[in-house]
Amino acid sequence: MVDPILAVAPMLDRTDRHFRCLMRLVAPKTWLYTEMVTTPALLRGDPHRHLHYSAAEHPVALQLGGSDPDDLARCARLGEQWGYDAINLNVGCPSDRVAGARFGASLMAEPERVADCVAAMREAVSVPVTVKHRIGIDDQDDYPALRAFVDTVATAGCTTFIVHARKAWLQGLSPKENRTKPPLRHELVHALKAERPDLTVITNGGLTEVAHLREQLAHVDGVMVGRAAFDDPWLMAEAETALLGSGPNLSRTQVVERYHAYAEAEHAAGTPLTALTAPLLGLFRGQPGARAWRRHLSESAPRPGAGPEIIAEALARVASAA
Repeated sequence: MVDPILAVAPMLDRTDRHFRCLMRLVAPKTWLYTEMVTTPALLRGDPHRHLHYSAAEHPVALQLGGSDPDDLARCARLGEQWGYDAINLNVGCPSDRVAGARFGASLMAEPERVADCVAAMREAVSVPVTVKHRIGIDDQDDYPALRAFVDTVATAGCTTFIVHARKAWLQGLSPKENRTKPPLRHELVHALKAERPDLTVITNGGLTEVAHLREQLAHVDGVMVGRAAFDDPWLMAEAETALLGSGPNLSRTQVVERYHAYAEAEHAAGTPLTALTAPLLGLFRGQPGARAWRRHLSESAPRPGAGPEIIAEALARVASAA
């Protein structure tokens, strides 16, 4: 029996390489994704800034945003050269800026273009090319439209679809509202898997507990957790234990100790302390001392002269509360 796929969703300002290093300590088998990187950022900017990561993060996928097949092919090739395990195309981001640039969720109205993009990327790389998308956009939100989109993109050779089970309103809702207001319709994702058993279908949206993940895995191949994984990183440790039969070999304390060593090296190389402590804030959520842990990190990290030693200080506060 093949293990189900567990993944943490790509999230802007959250799934940076520091969070991914922490998550790898917490959940050794969970797939990790970069924040969305746009094709102009890679082709006209600094590839090292956007693509640099730790070898410990594998398996890790690069998520790209764009709509030009040639540009996406060039960026996918860069991702493969940097060693990413898969390339994912963003067809789900609903922000006005993204829609105005003709990529993200707005591309659901252009399935043939998405297929062209996938075909170009697959031609350029040997690693898997996958697509993350919504169940629909605006009034194009019924199951036949979803199935037609997937069928069209699948003709280009895409076999893995990650479906955010909410539609996106491209006019009238903010990106934040698009994460909560359109109702979740996981049943459409279930129907897609039932009718296209040849495809790998992963569902995403509103999954905040292990019980939610288990329920979804009765219908699909995998589950992708979003903000709940950032707010409560240990959720993914519990998910691996419950759903894969093998969780992390480390306790929360051991995770902090190993991450502390990583933070010392990164801080010495010039990484701001606040960027290194942000991923840690929710690690002890629901545990004795969680409030003291979070407060010490939040208040101490921005102070002039503060260093990674505040992580050990925060851990001592957790220990004293136990």
